[in-house]
This record gives sequence, C-alpha cells and structure tokens, in this order.
Amino acid sequence: MTRIALVFPGQGTQHTGMGKTLLAGYDTARKVFDRASSVLGVDIRKLCLESPQEVLDLTVNTQIAVLTLSMALHDVFKKETNISPYVIAGHSLGEYCALYAAGAIDFADVLLLVQARARYHQEACSPGEGAMAAIIGMDDGSVAEICREISTGQSRVSVAIENAPQQIVVSGHAAAVEKVMVEARKKGAVKVVELPISVPCHCGLLQSAADRFAETLAGVTFKDFAIPVIPNCNPEMFYSRENAKQFLVNQIISPVQWRQTVDKMSAMDVQTIVEIGPKKTLCGLIKRINKNIQLFCIEDAVSLQKTAALLCP
Repeated sequence: MTRIALVFPGQGTQHTGMGKTLLAGYDTARKVFDRASSVLGVDIRKLCLESPQEVLDLTVNTQIAVLTLSMALHDVFKKETNISPYVIAGHSLGEYCALYAAGAIDFADVLLLVQARARYHQEACSPGEGAMAAIIGMDDGSVAEICREISTGQSRVSVAIENAPQQIVVSGHAAAVEKVMVEARKKGAVKVVELPISVPCHCGLLQSAADRFAETLAGVTFKDFAIPVIPNCNPEMFYSRENAKQFLVNQIISPVQWRQTVDKMSAMDVQTIVEIGPKKTLCGLIKRINKNIQLFCIEDAVSLQKTAALLCP
C-alpha cells in the first residue's frame, strides 16, 4: 500500500475568492463554513469570498479564513475518498488543521484556539514594529549568521522558517529585517522578498503571545491522535495528548522546520503527499526537498475532484 501523507499550508496562501467553487459544489463544505461562522461570530464565507486582499492579509482574519477553508477541503476529501493518511503535518497555522484531521481536537476548540492565537499575535507587536522576509539562494547557517551580526538588544531578527534548502524566512523587528534583506543581497541571495504578513511570526517578539496562549490552552482538552502528526518545532517527535499544549506554545516563538518535517516523512517511506489548502505553496517547497515524492494539491473543487479520481480510480 502506498503511504500517503496530508499537509496543510499556513499564512501567506490567502487570497480573495478562495473557496468559491468548493462552496458552490459541496454541501459538506457549506456546513463547515456555517459552523465556523457560528462558533467564531464572523461571516467566514464573506471574509473569504469578498474581503479586499489587504483585509484578508490581517493576521486576525487570515488565520481563521485559511483554517476554515482547509478544514472544509479536508472534510470533503475525506468523504469523497475515505483515504486514511499515514502521517500528517501542517506549516505553522496549518498545524492546527493537522490536529483537527488527526481527531485530536474538537471543531469548535480548534477554531477558537486559532482565533485567540491570531489575536495574541496581532496584539504582541504594534503595527509596523515587526516584519518577515524570505531569503532565497542562501543556506540557513549563512542567514543565521547575518541575523546574529545584525541583531542588537533593541532590534532583533532571527531565522523563523527553513522552508527548503536555500529557502529561508527571517522574522523580527522591521528595521532589523530590512538590514538582513540588504545584507543578504550583498552576499549573493538570489531573491529577497518581504512577506505580506502583519506580525513577525516564530520569533522571540511573540513571547507575550506565547504566554497568553499557554493560559488559553489550559482550558482545552486534547484527545488521542488517530493519525501521527509531526510538530513544526520538533520534527524528531510526534504530537500526543500529553505534549500537544507545550508544542503549540513553543511553535509561536520557535522556527518552523519544514525541510526536516518532509525529510521525516521520507524516512517513514511516504511516497505520496497531498497538500490541502489554498494555493500550492507546500507542493512547491516539497519538490525542492525531495523530487521523488508524488504530489497532489487540493485547493478548490476542480483540483479536489482530479486528485480524488487519481488516488481512487
């Protein structure tokens, strides 16, 4: 039997109109959106379909929108194929959909957690205080060295994500991130791009958010994991009901080790990975990590139907 993994994307994949064909074609998806709107007190359908991009890009909107769409896509895919994945992972925010897909957390709980997480993220830094940037064409060690050279007590920046070989994201104070971008260009980076994210994720600037989130998590009950989930902050391990809360707190201030996550899936003899969520960001990264893995992307009704037909002929 081919071992299939599911992966879920995070922030940066949002776009106005996402979910349109899925909502038009599947009652299961409409029910997910309606339940999410009821739980959160937000019209998620309107947020995804009608919001200007600059509104959708706000962390407090992005996180609940991407999560809801990813859960809807997952539930439709599961119903259409009845495929049982061998292992699951999510990229940053996507890890919450992975927990949901593994049966470890209730629908309402995961939505309320992500809504709180987004709010704590947004409130941890003043507008314009932080930033994130992608550095393409340099290894993580070289980028980390630039960050160490740039950082001071009042202006800090660090490696936040290792997406793939020579594809690194940095996060920190906006001025420090700008200096890293300039220095990376000088030292031969192929491409340097500031990301459309309103807070500096996965760095120490969000310590207050992590502390507040730990308090919120105290009231949440996790269940046994029906499917293994690989944590971003420690890919050598798996989630469990005992360590889930600590991993989720650590994730806020720790780097996302996506390359290592995919390497672990490869070591587990996963031959096929299905990305479930808006855009095809993770499939692009996985190609750079391991070209031998068969990839599918489910982001709308058409891609869902095509993937289901190929996996369940």
